[in-house]
Amino acid sequence: MMSLGVALIGTGFMGKCHALAWRAVGPAFGVAHPRLEILCDATQAQADACAAQFGFARAMVDWQAAICDPAVDVVSITTPNGLHRPMADAALRAGKHVWLEKPMALTLADAQAMADLVAAHPGQVTLLGYNYLRAPAFQAACAMVQAGEIGTPLAFRGAYDEDYCADPALPWSWRMTQEGGGLGALGDLGCHLVSVMVALMGAVSEVTAMTQIAVPQRPAPDGPRPVENEDSALALVRFASGAQGSFATSRVARGRKCRLQWEVQGSAGTLVFDQENMNELWVHRAGDAGFTRHLTGPDQPDFAAFCPAPGHNFGFNEQKVIEARDLIRAIDGGPPCGPDFAQGLGIERIIHAMARSNGHPIRLEEMTHDQTS
Repeated sequence: MMSLGVALIGTGFMGKCHALAWRAVGPAFGVAHPRLEILCDATQAQADACAAQFGFARAMVDWQAAICDPAVDVVSITTPNGLHRPMADAALRAGKHVWLEKPMALTLADAQAMADLVAAHPGQVTLLGYNYLRAPAFQAACAMVQAGEIGTPLAFRGAYDEDYCADPALPWSWRMTQEGGGLGALGDLGCHLVSVMVALMGAVSEVTAMTQIAVPQRPAPDGPRPVENEDSALALVRFASGAQGSFATSRVARGRKCRLQWEVQGSAGTLVFDQENMNELWVHRAGDAGFTRHLTGPDQPDFAAFCPAPGHNFGFNEQKVIEARDLIRAIDGGPPCGPDFAQGLGIERIIHAMARSNGHPIRLEEMTHDQTS
């Protein structure tokens, strides 16, 4: 199995997650240890410090040079949203594989262009950072749905709420602009919920949504600045199967830290999950008096790679290690991994349809690349 040369661009929350994943994937899954070649950040001092901390051989500020370096095979992109498309495009044109954090792009037109570019480079693997899809409890739930254990899925209810913007005194930042952040809660949080929803329920055919800016202005050194993207969104969903769903996301939900909560109601049972209790899957089957709690353990997908004992808990960062494993295997000729850029475009269509709806039904087939929210 090949040893891949890695360039990591960005050293924030998700940059560190990627670095930890690249370092852990070999010991966890027995794949060839990646070569941590280049770490790139906005200042040389930050790049030097994080390269030493994360174990990268070199540090630089020139991301174009990092991407084009001949020792690099795959590029991890964990930068602010506005840099996702230019960096991913450059990496693809340089012949590299790409691991890109969500959201895929600022606009639907950008996402379409990125998907088109991948189609023109069929030998290169892309992966978007929808890490919650790798949780063992979630994978077990998907297997139960696919096996018909809860019958025909009839309805989905989901919410992804956090409170990182709940304080009105929080300073204005690029995240609150369309030019720098794109969508707000839908781009930061809601896209994760969409990835889960589609994996469990299948394709979406129609959405009707409303968005809200709860804090219209934020303090800045030169005076208050306007918030341009949504703090929260609510939607009703119709799936291609005929099933229905409800969807909610907020970045101003007081007390919520990572409430990625979803429920699938089927004709013969119900599944319930909450990321704040990510090691529990609650299952009800027809004839049961109530719900049964199932704890994560080595009988669920990929748990045993980290711990042989049930109930000892799986963590956020381990999801990224599984993503890295899936990416390496796909590059090495194994099963395709996803969501890739083509599948990511489908997620972008859904969240941009929600942003565009304003209370009116939007059919997903109407969301073309020249329509942005």
